[in-house]
Amino acid sequence: MDIQSIKNRFGIIGNSPTLNHALNTAVQVANTDLTVLISGESGVGKEVFSQIIHALSARKHNPFIAVNCGAIPEGTIDSELFGHEKGAFTGAVDSRKGYFETVNGGSIFLDEIGEMPLGTQARLLRVLETGEYIKVGSSKVQKTDVRVIAATNKDLLALTQVNKFREDLYYRLSTVPIRVPSLRDRKDDIPLLFRKFAADFSERYRTQSVQLDSSAQQLLMNYPWKGNVRELKNIAEQVSVLSKEKQLNADVLQLFLPQSESSSMALLPLHQTSADNHQTMSATERDILYKLFFDMKKDMNELKKLIFEMAQTQGFPLSENMMSGFSSSPLYQENIQPLPQVNYTAASGTPILVHNEKLDAHEEVEESLLLSEREKEFILKALKKHRGRRRDAANELGISERTLYRKIKEYNIDE
Repeated sequence: MDIQSIKNRFGIIGNSPTLNHALNTAVQVANTDLTVLISGESGVGKEVFSQIIHALSARKHNPFIAVNCGAIPEGTIDSELFGHEKGAFTGAVDSRKGYFETVNGGSIFLDEIGEMPLGTQARLLRVLETGEYIKVGSSKVQKTDVRVIAATNKDLLALTQVNKFREDLYYRLSTVPIRVPSLRDRKDDIPLLFRKFAADFSERYRTQSVQLDSSAQQLLMNYPWKGNVRELKNIAEQVSVLSKEKQLNADVLQLFLPQSESSSMALLPLHQTSADNHQTMSATERDILYKLFFDMKKDMNELKKLIFEMAQTQGFPLSENMMSGFSSSPLYQENIQPLPQVNYTAASGTPILVHNEKLDAHEEVEESLLLSEREKEFILKALKKHRGRRRDAANELGISERTLYRKIKEYNIDE
């Protein structure tokens, strides 16, 4: 059977060399019992390739089943695949056959194989190597003759490096690898696919089929199509049902594409868009961190000044170390140094710290340790004086209520 006949039989549209290569590989391997690993992004049609392999094999008259490994809970996937005995676990009121028993002699398609738990991977490896498995809750070894076709949208080799996928299973599965190309890799096929989907939907909904001019076709070809064929089919259905016009240009078609995608990503190379987003996010996070640091520095300077003044007026003794710390502080006595110079970004108005005074590390540590005792003492007195009323205590201390609340938490003060 030639490639075009297979395309017609399974509804495959396109003439991309990468697509034709994948189909040729599937046809060549179909008549063998080799394990096949189909890789590709979500929505490219990996399950269709598994159906082609089974339909062209000697097992075509035997059962075929598709199993989504990511949709089965980890606690039950062993039972689903290999079966279980009565009483094997809570709720196992009867014995049950697994897929490897029910499709014996046929083919099983394990989609999203990268989501399979490691324990189940070990069981699957034994099936691939020896054709043997054991039901959950049993000690009896059973035999099966099932061809395994697996698929994934993840990089399994990378997962083996972080111990999320067994390396021996990866090499056992990928006896014959087939890579299904994304729509981005076969842009010339996109108008053909859209035309086919639009014709199908016009027949289903009994409406006139929509047509695209050259500008609309170019827009479709430049769109990133993260959902691949599945996403393109959804857009074609929306246009067929909702569009009042049946001759579409780029401006009309633009209304049906997600704005966040079509307004920016479709007009830029994918790597450029990702880099710009990363740069913008980094700048935003940096502005937030600088603003937070600036506010904390300002609160700390206010608190230092307050404690120094209260200690002076109320006659609290200050040790030489503490005096040394205050003398190095920008708030010592009346000679108050200016706060660090701050510039504001034109875009966000958030402060960017461009200068900071240098303090002796030894003096800064000792100052902080001694001040913490005085801070706690003053805060306790103020709270006691005002019977726990934080706002009045903050006014008494000359600090903001927010700063007082943070200090209460910091010193674990029981109000």
